Amino acid sequence: MSYRDIASRQTLAWAAVSVGARMPVAMAPLALVFLVRERDGGYTLGAMLAAAYVIGEIAGAPFLGMRMRAERARPQLAAGLAAGAVGFGALGALPGAPAAVLAVCAFVAGAAPAAAPGGLRALLNGMVPERAVAQAMSAESILVFMIWAAAPATVAGLALGVAPGLPLLLAAVLMALSVPGLWTLPAGWKADESDREGESMLRIMARAWPVYVTGAAGLSLLALAELILPALLEQREISVGMSGPLLAGLAVGSAAGSFVYGLRTWPGRLRRQSLVCMLGVCGCLAVVAVLPTAPWLAVVLVCAGFLQAGAMLTRHLTLREVLPPSALAAGYSVMYAAVGAGYAASGSLAGALLSVTTPSTAILAGVALTVVLTLVGTLAEVRPAPAPAPAPAPAPDVPAPSNSVARPS
Repeated sequence: MSYRDIASRQTLAWAAVSVGARMPVAMAPLALVFLVRERDGGYTLGAMLAAAYVIGEIAGAPFLGMRMRAERARPQLAAGLAAGAVGFGALGALPGAPAAVLAVCAFVAGAAPAAAPGGLRALLNGMVPERAVAQAMSAESILVFMIWAAAPATVAGLALGVAPGLPLLLAAVLMALSVPGLWTLPAGWKADESDREGESMLRIMARAWPVYVTGAAGLSLLALAELILPALLEQREISVGMSGPLLAGLAVGSAAGSFVYGLRTWPGRLRRQSLVCMLGVCGCLAVVAVLPTAPWLAVVLVCAGFLQAGAMLTRHLTLREVLPPSALAAGYSVMYAAVGAGYAASGSLAGALLSVTTPSTAILAGVALTVVLTLVGTLAEVRPAPAPAPAPAPAPDVPAPSNSVARPS
């Protein structure tokens, strides 16, 4: 299969809707900081609002995702995106509101549309032939990395050049425009609820926990790179302004890795591919901790991004193997929450370590923790599932005596 096999008007419409739904997510944390930075304690308040937004995402994704139904996903996605647009609009229109009001709006903006990425991914899976799913997921990954590369410059330009609230108002408009765009896509995707065999959605999600652990580990590496890199550059006596181009190189490497992954079928099972890519990213970041010059840092970060794309894609494809079709949107949403939690936890760990040790040591400690999480998740995946209990033998057919009393079954 090639990328030509997934190109169609419908997938282009899906891409447009995805940009409207996901660009606000990529803009939100930095936009919230710029929104209040000129107030008293602005940066602290901005960090608090960004935390409220991320907590909303982490809480909303599994809660709403597990309630999404395959055949009628459209109204659920539309309601979430519309509520998210209201949350973003309120933030942009009321920059001087009390901190508590802004925190509630940030939580709503994060929580309400949090199931949209999982739902849109499930829609895309249903729109392409089964044999082209890997190419579709790779194309989606390229789109996401392009969005995340464009978002910081968009936010900074609008907030500093025009008005602090404008990035959030733009986010509201984009998310609102994605709602009518849903009607250009299928109403849902085909999935027979009987494929769950009577299991509750919560039990099905719990069954895939090793995939979520390795997914969270993968994003924790991105947090390490983003949050510790400026301090590491300062330690190496390199201009902190180089952090922007270096992180852009990381994003470009990820986009290139996504494209290459979709070009062919790769040897080995998905969990083995994931393990190789994750260990490769860990190795790259360990090297970053000791490299002395910016050009070598750029090369290694591009390589890290390239491998990280493979790690992320194999995790999403593994979910398709371990979950029934009717639970895929929920699985993607739980993964979204898991990687968000991994990013937040790694960011907190990075902040704590930087207060007691050097940036290079902090990176190495984070890499060591990521390796442990990766091995735990991988070993849990290869553990054989318990064999089902044998069905009881049917009772012999014994005719009832003529004076027996029939009992209700």
